[in-house]
Amino acid sequence: MRLLIIGAVAAGTSAATKARRNNEKAEIVLYEKGSHISYAGCDTPYFIGGVIKDLKSLIPRSAAFFKRSYNVDVKIRHEVTQIDLAAKTLTVKDLDEDETFVDHYDKLIIATGAKSVIPPIPGVEQNHVFSLRSIKDALAIDSFLTDKKPHNAVIIGSGSIGMELCENLKLRGPDVIILEKAQHIYPALDADISVHIEKQLLSNNVRIFKNTSAEKIEADHVITSTNEIIPCDMVVLATGVRPEVALAKEAGIRLGKTGAIAVDEYLQTSDPNVYACGDCIETFNIITQKPAYFPLGSTANKTGRIAGDAITGGNLSFRGVLGTGIFKIFDLNVARTGLSERQAREAGYDIEVAHIIRPDKAPGVGGKDMTIKAIADHKTEKLLGVQIVGYEGVDKRIDVLVTAMTLGARVSDLFHLDLAYSPLHSIAKDPVMYVGMVLDNSIG
Repeated sequence: MRLLIIGAVAAGTSAATKARRNNEKAEIVLYEKGSHISYAGCDTPYFIGGVIKDLKSLIPRSAAFFKRSYNVDVKIRHEVTQIDLAAKTLTVKDLDEDETFVDHYDKLIIATGAKSVIPPIPGVEQNHVFSLRSIKDALAIDSFLTDKKPHNAVIIGSGSIGMELCENLKLRGPDVIILEKAQHIYPALDADISVHIEKQLLSNNVRIFKNTSAEKIEADHVITSTNEIIPCDMVVLATGVRPEVALAKEAGIRLGKTGAIAVDEYLQTSDPNVYACGDCIETFNIITQKPAYFPLGSTANKTGRIAGDAITGGNLSFRGVLGTGIFKIFDLNVARTGLSERQAREAGYDIEVAHIIRPDKAPGVGGKDMTIKAIADHKTEKLLGVQIVGYEGVDKRIDVLVTAMTLGARVSDLFHLDLAYSPLHSIAKDPVMYVGMVLDNSIG
């Protein structure tokens, strides 16, 4: 079998290594149009901030590594320009040699990822305007900060990338201003949780403009939709990403409702010889069972492994996602999973909402309060979503609650979990248990 893979970042390389473990004899070739492979894209804000000092730690594996360790051929700076499903061929351009050739496959995996959404703002093409999606983008931002030493940086958008860049840009010197067109910062959260982020930003001298978009970018300022003129010498677009599906669409592969590539539980596309994985595919929400698009590094690695297994005869299948995410903004950790209160109500659920404020560990050893907002379905008594803000222990609690949600636990089950306890690590009734107790009382 000759297996070709388009894309060699997270999902593509994960697919290749799993396919090799399953099939020692297959010919496996990855084509990557960029210069870097198998890199940690989620780490790039921390490289920009100087928290991660060695670029090599973001790119731990080279093409030579994959050849030596897995007998997989990785061709960097090779752009696939066409997929012919009938002929089972790819048209590939060698960007260094400026030569085009055709390669044949028996099976194909598409792992083309996603690309930054670039809003149609006049002035967006200027040299002081950036987006962050790749190592190349991170290097460009890092060089600009070093060479130009900007005084004021405007971040357009306040999702996860915008939040992570906020702190890391400030570490490099410039004052930071955030423009968010929604009514509150980090719109994926409910407003009553978002307010904690806003307080944290303001206490760290970050200016916030809500209900505000950028109308025009000039060399030394941004003009907003409210006619504000914001002086700045650097702009970062953190306006989200969209799936990179042009190749698949042109080939005739079916796209889903979200605009990403439609796949089944084994990540097979509408063509039986073609599978897809990573940020280019449409997934489904575990709670609603409806199509969803969650471009997350963890999901990309997971779906890559599943695609590599399925295409070589394995039985791994994709079980859906909750959309779990976590980030740190200065000292505050923020995590979310599942549906927000707004989403749950819009979906028609009869919900109970609990707000729990408890310390992460015993106050006598430095425990600090965390705030948990939990949404449960009154009918099934199961969690629909959770949002947490706190200074320590947020990751532990969100992961326990994600596990409970994934395995279908009822809120009453949370109280009975035998969680690890010592004063240095928790409180006798862990915040997770309080989620269960409060919601169980409300539902009961």
